[in-house]
Amino acid sequence: MKAFVDIGANREFKLSEAVLVYRSGGDGAFASLHRVEQNQDGAQYLAAGEPLTTAFVRTLAEGLGARIKPEVLPDTVLARTPDLLVWWSRPQCRVMFFGGTDERARKLNGLIFPHPPLVFKVAGKDLFVRALATASRPIGQSPLKTGPYWNTDNRGLVCPGTMRVPDGSDVSSMPEWQAGYFQSEFTHAAGAVRLTSHPEGFIGLWRNLVGKKAFPVRYLADAGETLEEFVARGADR
Repeated sequence: MKAFVDIGANREFKLSEAVLVYRSGGDGAFASLHRVEQNQDGAQYLAAGEPLTTAFVRTLAEGLGARIKPEVLPDTVLARTPDLLVWWSRPQCRVMFFGGTDERARKLNGLIFPHPPLVFKVAGKDLFVRALATASRPIGQSPLKTGPYWNTDNRGLVCPGTMRVPDGSDVSSMPEWQAGYFQSEFTHAAGAVRLTSHPEGFIGLWRNLVGKKAFPVRYLADAGETLEEFVARGADR
């Protein structure tokens, strides 16, 4: 047996090793590494297995593009893996843009509003947003609030709509993700999600915040998860 891979470059890949995964009936599993040998007739076969080491797995992951280049992490970064970036932002005033068919919302388009502390998560090309009730760096057990924004569902997943999605997801891209989110139009409620406990609802909340300096965190709705749970969900939709 011979296997070749053409990746469009002047390089030839040949089968050299195989990983065999063994599972029990439950959650247990282990893997072994087998080198590909060739007999006198030229036929390939798997040699005896040896334990799979973390060094081999790390090298394989890097070869498949899962390596993170060294980065200096600012104190706003909460979690970082090859597939995930999570950070938080302090409360601040931002311009918001409203689109869609709701005339009450369109009257708020382009105005400046105070915003609560936020937690952003990028997984692949997906952006997730949660809010915080306190303006300090959250820890694993910090309870999260629902982001009080249209286009964002009950999992915190953002419907990109008019959002300009950055190409990368490294630490340097964090300002681009935030800018892309707030420079897009908020147009609709994304599914059955309680965005705020304000007595006048979503429109009433933002209408009453025009010209204010601080976001009233008492109107944030509970997200029903901690920061640790939010991070552990990864890219789970």
